[in-house]
Order: sequence, then C-alpha cells, then structure tokens
Amino acid sequence: MNKNNIMALASLAAMPMSAWATERPNVIIIIADDLGWGDVSAYGNRTVSTPNIDFLAQNGACFTNGHASSATSTPSRYGLMTGMYPWRNDDAKILPGDAPLLVGTDQFTIGKMFQHAGYSTAAIGKWHLGMGEGKIDWNRQITPSGNAIGFDYTYLIAATVDRVPTVYVENGRVVNLDPNDPISVDYEHPFEGEPTGVNNPELVKMHWSHGHQNAVINGIPRIGFMKGGKSAIWNEKTMAADILAKVKAYIDTVPQGKPFFLYYGLHEPHVPRVPASQFEGKSATGARGDVVVEADWCVGETMKYLKEKGLDDNTIVIFTSDNGPVLDDGYEDGAGGTRSIHDPNGGLRGGKYSLFEAGTRVPFFMYWKGKIAHFTTDALVTQQDLLASFARMIGEKIPDGLDSQDYLDTFLGKSDKGRKGYVVEASGRLAYRSGRYALIPPYSGPKTNATGNELGTVDHYSLYDLTAEPAQQTDISAQNPKLVKKLKTEFLKAAGSHYVHDQKQEVLQ
Repeated sequence: MNKNNIMALASLAAMPMSAWATERPNVIIIIADDLGWGDVSAYGNRTVSTPNIDFLAQNGACFTNGHASSATSTPSRYGLMTGMYPWRNDDAKILPGDAPLLVGTDQFTIGKMFQHAGYSTAAIGKWHLGMGEGKIDWNRQITPSGNAIGFDYTYLIAATVDRVPTVYVENGRVVNLDPNDPISVDYEHPFEGEPTGVNNPELVKMHWSHGHQNAVINGIPRIGFMKGGKSAIWNEKTMAADILAKVKAYIDTVPQGKPFFLYYGLHEPHVPRVPASQFEGKSATGARGDVVVEADWCVGETMKYLKEKGLDDNTIVIFTSDNGPVLDDGYEDGAGGTRSIHDPNGGLRGGKYSLFEAGTRVPFFMYWKGKIAHFTTDALVTQQDLLASFARMIGEKIPDGLDSQDYLDTFLGKSDKGRKGYVVEASGRLAYRSGRYALIPPYSGPKTNATGNELGTVDHYSLYDLTAEPAQQTDISAQNPKLVKKLKTEFLKAAGSHYVHDQKQEVLQ
C-alpha cells in the first residue's frame, strides 16, 4: 500500500475504535469452494471473467497474501468459524456427509460473537462442519445443527455437493422431505436395489475418475450411499439460484435497524461442476470455468440486492475461498486438460491438498462502500483473524487462547502490518509462513498432492523465498542455515507438541 492510499484514509484512521461499535455495520462473508488465487481476474487472470468479484477488489481492500488456515474445506472453515488453528482439533479433517457437528456447542465462534453484539446471524450454503451428535436420523429434527453455534437461521448443504445426502437442511430439518419416503444414508454399505456408479453405468451422465462411484443421484455418482428422500433431492442446475434466493429472503427478514452477520457458502467451483443453463459455455475453460462465472454472478446479484435494499452503504462484504484450486477432483469433466489455457494457481505451486503456496493462498477482498478506500497490500493476513478483528470493531471481547489475531487496522487500510508467522495445514501435515518465506518440514511418504505431500520423502526443512520466486521451484535451505534454524524455532514454538508427536518428526536440536 502506498502513501497516497494511507493519506486517503486519514479520516478513517482518526476515528476511535469505540465509534465502530456504535456504527455496527452489517457483515457478509462470501466463501467460495476450491476457488484458486489465479481464478479471479483481479489478480491478473485473463481467461475467466469475474467482474463482480473484481469490483470488490478494485474498490476495496485487495490482499495478495491472504490465506485460509488449511488446504482443505472442513479444517479451513473450522478455523474461520472458531478463530483456532484447525490442527488443534484432531477431528478437523475432511468430513463425510453424516459426520457429527465438529464445532463444540460450548465453543466460542464468530457467529456467537455477533449474536452477543445484538446482530441477527445466518449461515447459508456450503457448510461441511457436520451436524448432529453421531449417526444422524435425517427424518427428524437434527440437533445440534449450525443454529447451535451462533446462527439464528441456517440453510445448509450438509457437506459437499459430491457427497450424500443430496438435500438442503434448514434450521436442522431436511427441506421438502416426504415422511412416507424417509432418507437413509450410509458411507460404508450400499442399499439393496439402489443404483451405484459401478453397478449402473447406464444411469451415469457425469463419469467419475476416482472416488465417486457410489450412489447415483441426478445422473451423478457420489461419495456415500443414500436411499429415499426423492422429493427433497436438490437440483444442481438451479442450486446457485436457490441458495441466492435464501440469502435474499434472509436479508428481508432482518428487522429494520438491526445489523446482521451472514456466512454465505458458495458451492462453486467444487465438483460436480454443473452450471445453470445460462452459464454453460460462458467461459473458454469448460464446466469449471463456467461455474466460476456462475459464482461471480452470485456475488454480483448479492451486491445488487444490497443496493436495492439501501444496505450497501453500511455493509462490509468479504470475499474469499476455503482453499486452493483443483482440476480433476473425481469427475471426468474436462477440467484436467485446461491448465494450458488457464492456470487457477496464478503461477503459484501446489493447490488443494498441498502445503505449497497455492494450497492456502486464496482470493481475499474486503469491500465497505465509502469506508474502505481501494488499496492493495501484500501483508500476510488470514481468515481466522477476521474473528478477532471484527471483535474490536463491534466492541466484543474474545476468550484468551484463540489463535485469531486482531488486524482490523490492516483490513481497513490503516496499516501495512501483517502476521509475523502462520502455521498452515494440508491433510494433517503442517508448514510455516513467515513474511516472504515458506518453511516446509521433512515428511516421508509417497509423492502425491492428494495427501499434501507433493515433495515425497524429504529429510530436511525446505525453504522458499516467495518474494524472489513465488513459484517455489528452488529450495534455498542449504544456502540459509541460520534462517532455517530461526524459522524452525518459530514453527516448533507455534505448532508445539502437535507437530512433534502427531507427525513423529524430529524435535528441535
């Protein structure tokens, strides 16, 4: 951020923080699913057009070094919700569709924080944080649901679009369920007489490449088995519009004068990629590009609605993604062959599941009309820091011991200060970011991005200079032993016994 940007925000900087609690802006966090740093044109992509997302970046805060806490969905969202590193919770892994609620009902969350401050709160769209207490009966009230951790209203995709059950859950109840056609879900055993991708290939309209050969629903083979609930099954073609309609309807229910906090989970561009008819062929990169365009439309429609309702002047909109991109993630939809014309990583190494930069560096923009002047910064900021930062804005206290840190001044453009260091996670493995450097500890195992172990077996700490070489092709650890030792000390202090015991790696000598 240059001096002119700082000067432009002089009046904002002069306002005491106590005044923010009086203003009480609405807050919307829009989080895409598997959208890469290079997928939005605000960062230089010229293949897939994202004008509505770009508007937020070009008229607000544009973070070029913004991170999710994990390279996969469930732990990433856990970090955002709780302000805690997900690796502190052993159960914070990619959850099946019938997993119990991951966040404890007695745990502090960003939703509870806004509730306590007098906000109306809602979580709508992709969830993937579990619900219920164990084996879920989908035909009854599901308790606890997202409503138990800080949300007055919820309308959720329980897990992911490629996992069963393929139904929406509103305030703990499956939507449009016929009691005479109850739902059964199983992640181990198929139901007799129900089609699967393996046994009924004639019913498959979207073929699976790996891991998606179980229940066939709407012509798409899924992860897990499901029986019943025909009237409740969603329509992938209308999913974006259906969820957007719930976002608008929720905004309409908020009493006039009462602020609201909305968590809006987009399902794009996660697999299966099924764009609405109006978006088919709208990109040059097939179905994946088309659903990115669809996600951008969702952002644009949300902004239009805020303006229509006279709420755009006092609503903060954050746009980001839960983790980095992936092309072939289980279906033969042509995405795997598009890298030559579109790089969703934006030149970064890795992607979803990976400890390299593209695993957790994601699009990150914050827009507040008339309050945040446009600026671009490479300060290291993270999604889990939104909790502590907004706590100061709305005058709330947070418990001791959270990993979330207050960078409100940075988010508002009053400071260039970013995190000194940050522990990132991918499929149970940990790494460390510090300023311009990335430190990846030694790990053993097969070389595969699917487990976050892109390096394969490495017996030393690898070091990369992200400023000199964002693509992370050159390990500079041998040339910088003192720096490696310094960062290693910081990393082990931050990660503590979790890294030493869980990863069974060396301790600091």
